[in-house]
Amino acid sequence: MKKTLLSLLCVLGLVFSAAFAADDAKPFIGNWALTIPGGGSGWLGVEEKDGGLKGSLLWGGGSVLPVAGVKVEDGKLIVTRIQQPKGKDGKPGPKVTETITGTRDGDCLKLVTVKCGENGKEFGRAEFTGKFTPPVPAAPDLSKVKFGEPICLFNGKDLSGWKVTNTNLPNGWSVKDGLMDNDAPQEPGKHKGYANIRTEREFEDFNLTLEVRVPKNGNSGVYLRGIYEVQVCDSFGKPLDPHNMGAVYSRICPTVSAEKPAGEWQTMDITLVDRHVTVILNGQKVIDNQPVLGCTGGALWSDQFRPGPIYLQGDHTSVTYRNIVIRPVVK
Repeated sequence: MKKTLLSLLCVLGLVFSAAFAADDAKPFIGNWALTIPGGGSGWLGVEEKDGGLKGSLLWGGGSVLPVAGVKVEDGKLIVTRIQQPKGKDGKPGPKVTETITGTRDGDCLKLVTVKCGENGKEFGRAEFTGKFTPPVPAAPDLSKVKFGEPICLFNGKDLSGWKVTNTNLPNGWSVKDGLMDNDAPQEPGKHKGYANIRTEREFEDFNLTLEVRVPKNGNSGVYLRGIYEVQVCDSFGKPLDPHNMGAVYSRICPTVSAEKPAGEWQTMDITLVDRHVTVILNGQKVIDNQPVLGCTGGALWSDQFRPGPIYLQGDHTSVTYRNIVIRPVVK
């Protein structure tokens, strides 16, 4: 009897401990728009899964990736990620463990990051901030959304209404034969960065149509409101992947492969309403009114509610656009 009672008390203790742990974690569960050290954009997602906490992180550029660990201790969020950058010889270098500690203050997170090498020495300490993002609403009924008159964003004559995002990089953008062309030649074995380009005007929700021609192994992107990248690349013949043509980069994978071979003109019809994206590529719906939880790599900022431009990626390879037309949502 005593043994049974002791076992029951142990079970109850574990249940209460788990409940208290869940309560401690509640302030940190959800999506956080980050302004990372240096002013770049990032994103952190924390969720309860399989009886514990799971986290995903976007740090400036690249993809949204899972972190090594998430926990809450003494009222603080502790996120751990492990990196092993490649050396000059292409082989994995020493592991670096990064610990990010966050304290909630209203709808904001005050965060500190510290890195530690295999030798145990700490480095790279920096402070940054995060802001809580309300949950994504239900998918909008697009049949009831009213779009305004079409606005031609590219006149086919010059780059009026456009400007590069970084004047310190070479500018490959020009108008050739009525086309918006990015000439970004590369040297073998070494990547040369070029400027991206954006509209001077900024928009909220909208429908955007355009045509694009990607060279062999080409890579570009169409950023909606300056924060969500719809991928543009030569992915013809490749298995479905969230980095392929028509994907919301690293976040939403196309449901079908609709891209054409490199060198052919391709059409994109993109709708952004209430943080939901629809992509029709070459006449096929590849993303159907799906929610976007946060910004993608290369975003101008992480605030999902701020109006922003259409921005075209030019820093990877050459690419050509034409017939860029937007119809803003009428409220």
